[in-house]
Amino acid sequence: MADRYDALKLKNQICFPLYACSKEIVKAYKPYLDELDLTYTQYITMMVMWEHKELKVKEVGEYLFLDSSTLTPLLKRLEEKGYVTRRRSSEDERDLIVTITDSGEALKEKAVKVPEKLAACVDLNSQKAQALYALLYEVIGKLTQ
Repeated sequence: MADRYDALKLKNQICFPLYACSKEIVKAYKPYLDELDLTYTQYITMMVMWEHKELKVKEVGEYLFLDSSTLTPLLKRLEEKGYVTRRRSSEDERDLIVTITDSGEALKEKAVKVPEKLAACVDLNSQKAQALYALLYEVIGKLTQ
């Protein structure tokens, strides 16, 4: 018979391996991102900016699952580094627009090898990597409905 507290055992929690994996992935990124003078959160923000070039802060937050209290200081630091600019929208001054700069775009060339370097550390075949990706986004989807 199962102990009524089995659900509280760490080995029975799906959240723990997700947490531990996330922590270890960020740690694995660190040496590569140190070369770019970026934190992991700054890096994923730059990934969004490299792809979209210009977005409202709210849109950046939606892509990254981050709220404005986290994004504001993050974007301010990226602006101080010269990678993005922030300005009020001329259509609605409540909206803050983030635009990648030429320096931010140039950083892309230095960052292009980072995913490949990390993939070598994790060493999952493409089928397993795709399955993991799909499962994680399925979980995200269920939690953000």
